[in-house]
Parts: sequence; C-alpha cells; structure tokens
Amino acid sequence: MTAKTYLVGGAVRDQLLGLPVKDCDYVVVGSSPEKMISQGFLPVGKDFPVFLHPKSKDEFALARTERKSGVGYHGFQFNTDPSVTLEEDLLRRDLTINALAMDESGQLIDPYGGAADLENKVLRHVSPAFAEDPLRVLRVARFMARLAHLGFTVHPETMAMMQRLVESGEIETLVAERVWQEIKNSLNTAKPSAFFTTLRECGALKILLPEIDCLWGIPQTKQWHPEVDTGIHAMLAIDQAKDLDNVVAFAVMVHDLGKGITPEHVLPSHRGHEAAGVPLVKDVCKRLKVPRNYQDLAVKVCRWHLQSHTIMELKPTTIDKLFQSLDAYRQPQTLENFVLACQADATGRWGEEFQTYPQADQVRALFQAAQNIDQKAIIAQAQERGQSGEQLGQAVRQARIAAIKVTKQELIESN
Repeated sequence: MTAKTYLVGGAVRDQLLGLPVKDCDYVVVGSSPEKMISQGFLPVGKDFPVFLHPKSKDEFALARTERKSGVGYHGFQFNTDPSVTLEEDLLRRDLTINALAMDESGQLIDPYGGAADLENKVLRHVSPAFAEDPLRVLRVARFMARLAHLGFTVHPETMAMMQRLVESGEIETLVAERVWQEIKNSLNTAKPSAFFTTLRECGALKILLPEIDCLWGIPQTKQWHPEVDTGIHAMLAIDQAKDLDNVVAFAVMVHDLGKGITPEHVLPSHRGHEAAGVPLVKDVCKRLKVPRNYQDLAVKVCRWHLQSHTIMELKPTTIDKLFQSLDAYRQPQTLENFVLACQADATGRWGEEFQTYPQADQVRALFQAAQNIDQKAIIAQAQERGQSGEQLGQAVRQARIAAIKVTKQELIESN
C-alpha cells in the first residue's frame, strides 16, 4: 500500500475562510510508525502516533479511528492500522468544518459537508460520537469566540448534544488545566464573549465558572451602566480586552465577581463589591490552577479598579497608597496592566459617553510624577538631617505625594 499525505483540519478550514493559516497538520494514510521513523520523522505522540517533519516541524499523524472506552476526554482507544481510511479519520473529528482535507494537488476532500457549513456559517457536529468527548463543548465555544464575528452560529442539534453532555455530568470530568487552557485561549479571539455565552447556553458555564454565570440578571445603576445587566457588562468588558495581553484580559474577565454576591435588598447598588470579589477571584484561580502572575493582577484589578475610575477625586495620599498597593514603584508594568484592565472595564458599557477613558492617561501622569522624584537626593538630604530607617522611607513617600499633588493640580487646570 502506498502511503498518501493530506493537509487536514484547521489549515484547510482557514484557507477556505480566507483567514491566515497558522499551523499545518497532516494525516498520513497507509503508513506505520516504523515507516515514518525510517523516513526521518520524529515521534512525539503519547496517546497515538504523531510525528514532526524533520525539516518543517509540521505535525504528521497516522490516520486513526477512536472508540469510547471510559469516562472523560482521556477515555478512548485508538486504532492506527494502515488500513484506516481518510474518511474514517475525518469521521472522528468534532465539527464538519474541521473534517476537511486537501490532497497534494490541492483537491478538496469533504465527505461530511464541511464546506457547505462554512458557507452557511454553522458549527455542526460530524457524527453522534461528538457526545463522547466533553472537551468538545469547550472547543465549540472557542470556535464561536473565533468565528461569531463572521456570523457563525451553533447548529441546534449540536447545541442539544452539548446540553446533554453537560447534563450527563461528563463536563465535570475535565481536568482543571485543560479548562484553563481553553479559557485562556479564548481571551484573545475575535469575540471572546461568545466563548462564555455559548457555554452559558448549553449549561456548562454554571458548572465551570458559576461566579460568572450568576452575573446575568443582576442589575447595576443605570446612570453608570446603561446596559444594566451585570452579565452583559462582563461580556462587553471581555470583548474590550481582546487585543490586550492574556494576563490583562483575564483580570478583566473576573474584575466584577463581587457583584454576583451583592445582597438583593441593596441592588442595584454594589457598594463594596471590589473587596467582596477578591476571595471569589482567588477561588476561581485555585480551582482552575491559574498561574500566579494571572492571579496577582486579577486580584489587584478586582480590588482597586474603582480607584482608577475616580482617580481625580482621590487625595494625593490615597493615590500614593494605590500605587503602593499595586506594587507599581517596584513593578511599573503592573501599573500599565492595571490601567489597561480598568480601561476595558470602563469602556465595556453601552453609551457614547463611556467610549473614552481619560483616567488612563491621568493615572499614568500621576504615577510618572511620583516615579520621577530624585529618590537618591531625597535620602541623602534626610540622612544629613540625621534621619534613618523608616524616616528615610517616609521622606520618599512625602516627596512622591508632593509630586502627585502638583501634577494633579496641573491636570485639573489643563481641563
């Protein structure tokens, strides 16, 4: 049997959509691990044979079928016999738009209607085997985050299948690291909010991120939030952060969790939601095993974002304390990340009046003023006066506060 190689999956899909092709994956039909290795391919697959091309480093996988043999997305048995056909390999894939292949001459091979579904902008499962893998719920949500801006929707039968997967309890078998990976990868897509709304529609968000799921239906003060609904605001803010660093986008994602536990009798006010949200942010990070640097910024944004919004109303001493709380004097990039997250929060609202955020440059200017003091000279002068230890630190703080005061007045006068 002569082995044949086909370009498959995302590269074919994105090529048909006119999107940039990032990674090229190939399926090899009619070969074996021994033959691949003899041709110089490097084996890297753990669960099934996958090989790296010796020069391009593209992935080449042997055509395979799979059969459900246990619980969760690891519970599968694979068959990579050389007799497995391309059509059988494509049949095991999640969505028709991913069950596409192209031969070496550029001829499209589309046994399951993926090209038509691309044309009709629909995400549809290839076969009933879709329901065997709970990870596919997250994958569909992530594809929606990538493609919703083009008008894509989830086929009703596929959504029903996702709902049954959630109801079966299999969604709870997903390991935290994989859930986190899918969430993280969704944050810098074309429409991140579609990831969360798709999970919410099928019921998975309530299980995986109940702290976000519960935000829908919780009112906010209309004066500051014309969209009123906290869930809608969360989605608007997440979309505002799509072009920011993932660490910043995650902080935006969880910045308002405290509003989910505001006592009903005080709504639509959410006084104190910043501090109330910090334990919830930490809970999410612990449950999903979120990296420490993500948690650190997320906690700071959750706790202090209101001070950024009201920066010109704060006393110079309070502004200095804010910079200290952010550890900005030691890590200036944290201040910039904080400002970007707060800007996404503030502009993630309905209404023209909320589409600009002058506070961002005001915070930057005030911090720059505090940072520009001649710290060495101030310490030297304090030492000449016989001061030491904590008194030196106090002298530096007073100089920063004075610089903040002057710059704040300049900002007020310039407006």
